[in-house]
Amino acid sequence: MNAPMAANDLNLMKFGIGQPVPRQEDPTLLRGQGRYTDDVNVPGQVYGVMVRSQVAHGVIKGIDTAEAKAMPGVLGVWTGADLVAAGFGLLKCIIPFPNRDGSPMKKPDRPSLATDKVRFVGDPVAIVVAETAAQARDAAEAVMVDIDSLPAVTDAKAGAQPGAPQLYDDVPNNVCLDYHFGDSAKVAEAFAGAAHVTRLHILNNRVVVAAMEPRAAIAEVDAANGRYTLHTCSQGVFGLKQQLANDILKVPPEKVRVLTGNVGGSFGMKASAYPEYAALFHAAKLLNRPVKWTDDRSGSFLSDQHGRDHEFDAELALDKDGRFLALRLTGYGNMGGYLATVAPMMGTLNVVKNAIGMYRTPLLEVSTKCVFTNTTPVSAYRGAGRPEGNYFMERLVDTAAREMKLDAIALRKLNHIPPTAMPHKTPADTVYDTGDFTALLDKALAASDWDGYAARKADSEKRGKLRGRGLGTYLEVTAPPMKEMGGLRFEPNGDVTIITGTLDYGQGHWSAFAQVLTEKLGVPFHRIKLIQGDSDLLIAGGGTGGSKSIMASGAAIVEASEKVIDKGKQIAGVALEASAADIEFKAGRFTIVGTDRGIDIMELAEKLRGGLKLPEGVPATLDVSHVHEAAPSAYPNGAHVAEIEIDPDTGVIEVVKYTMVGDFGTVINPLLVEGQSHGGVVQGIGQALMERVAYSEDGQLVSGSFTDYALPRAGDVPSFAMGYHSVPAKTNVLGAKGCGEAGCAGSLPSVMNAIVDALGGRHIDMPATPEKVWQALHG
Repeated sequence: MNAPMAANDLNLMKFGIGQPVPRQEDPTLLRGQGRYTDDVNVPGQVYGVMVRSQVAHGVIKGIDTAEAKAMPGVLGVWTGADLVAAGFGLLKCIIPFPNRDGSPMKKPDRPSLATDKVRFVGDPVAIVVAETAAQARDAAEAVMVDIDSLPAVTDAKAGAQPGAPQLYDDVPNNVCLDYHFGDSAKVAEAFAGAAHVTRLHILNNRVVVAAMEPRAAIAEVDAANGRYTLHTCSQGVFGLKQQLANDILKVPPEKVRVLTGNVGGSFGMKASAYPEYAALFHAAKLLNRPVKWTDDRSGSFLSDQHGRDHEFDAELALDKDGRFLALRLTGYGNMGGYLATVAPMMGTLNVVKNAIGMYRTPLLEVSTKCVFTNTTPVSAYRGAGRPEGNYFMERLVDTAAREMKLDAIALRKLNHIPPTAMPHKTPADTVYDTGDFTALLDKALAASDWDGYAARKADSEKRGKLRGRGLGTYLEVTAPPMKEMGGLRFEPNGDVTIITGTLDYGQGHWSAFAQVLTEKLGVPFHRIKLIQGDSDLLIAGGGTGGSKSIMASGAAIVEASEKVIDKGKQIAGVALEASAADIEFKAGRFTIVGTDRGIDIMELAEKLRGGLKLPEGVPATLDVSHVHEAAPSAYPNGAHVAEIEIDPDTGVIEVVKYTMVGDFGTVINPLLVEGQSHGGVVQGIGQALMERVAYSEDGQLVSGSFTDYALPRAGDVPSFAMGYHSVPAKTNVLGAKGCGEAGCAGSLPSVMNAIVDALGGRHIDMPATPEKVWQALHG
């Protein structure tokens, strides 16, 4: 009778919570057997190509499609006027923030294809559909778009000035939102009475998301039942289905199905509906054939939503001993030519919630003007305002220490919120439930060999290099509260399938979720499957974003497991000829209390499949379809230490040493956490050293390919040293805090503080390219 217990103990030792289990999907993906959207082909499909504006700003005078329609294989060309006539809805921004005066923010209409004006290079104006992709591309080049060009503006601050080119007649000075948070009078009083004020003007450079997989979609419309099906890459099919049905197609949600297979990266960019989808559905409905579209890399640079792009004046008020009195951030957020689904969030509320970090800071004020410009729309990008807020604060802290001749470590510790102060309410109206910031910082300093830095710096000097060291601490607000499905289905072949509405686009959900289920129900790890990408199977789903998947889907799985146990006790009572009240469950096994008689959960499922006769009122299945109602946010935090070398002759920077310690609460799978942390750090290094979207004065994208836009490569980063100082969260059943975006939040300040250190304290903005660094060194 002990064998099942021993087997389950071994299962937990290898595959339970806390174990470094490899990603289950990797063998399939590494063999090239993944199924991404472009790998999907539907019988009878034809091909669509978008016609995009080559002008950044102008009035559409006419679109001549006659030549394109006459070309071989062309089945149709449709413009924005066609979509309007067909009754398609608009692409909407869901953020409801008011202006500082209480008036509603401006949300201009955005049809899927431009009808009156174009507002950025890449703005879609028509779709061409043909029998082959090559025919569609040739015909797209024959569509003649007559545009009366207007002056363009690409910089948010410049766009908000009087006399700047106006993108919308009803949005004065292009400011769609004049956001304000905080008590201006109290903050001003704190600054007036401060012993010292540190001020920095900080640029947060715009980046291209550059996911490995370009966006793609196949639209199908069933003429018999009026059902719309979209195969596309996404971050969650349930939310995308709702957006398509309610906003764009104007049909009941049950008339829409969204299917997503493997996704090659997203980082926030693929979360929402894009203009191409309505155009594809329109063509598919009229032609009664599926229409497939796959973007190319050049198109991705133009049409995929960009990330970051803020300009802030950051100010920190301190007393004579270095205690923080108030933080004030005043700046601009670049929205691009249109408002993306969550575009205003990053430079406003997410900065508010994340700028305080680990520090006791009595007062906070954030003022942000969200501005339209003639650039690609901006939306969420890994961290989505969380790295920004932490970056602003950490640059201020380092600079304040230098100006006040204080030790930067001691200044941080002086202002740390102690564990005894938890729960701690911040001036951002957030409540930290846990955290041990000073102990975490000490662990990071020890792991980085902080005290041995002088010898490493001397060695660099011998080799003619300038060495700098930077510390970046962070605290993020993760897991925006949302409903999430936790379905468990016991399959005929003996597998158990998890059904949930988050979506894996590189995180490794399958392994992590399976570990939770193994821990809670004792289901053998390798018998667990995962379904996320079919909206027909979901009754709720918040998608993946905000580092919340393990808190949302994990909690849903835990709660669903409890329901399985409740059902299982009743069924096991029948199988064991005992009362359900006398059945207990432990380590994957139902037993009669006080005896050694029991049955394994998988054996019980097998008996059900074999026709176990059950009395009336006893559940006929172990299957569960459950919705987790949401949990409060969590607060992961950490400390990163970067060391860099600069070649003074060229300005070239090399990151030569990198250490990070994180508090992610309960770590479900350290292997996955390290992978996510490494990826976030590399993206942060890329933004800090090399990535920058550049536009010409007339709005042309001059960094429109990897020839002109630099991404970090493996040779640009060192090996990473990583440690943990885990304090489980009290806001969710697993105690997890989320880790997916923390790497960016720690790497931006640590790398930039290291560069400033090497430059002798001189502020420099991202990206710290060799040219900028050389100019800073040589005046």
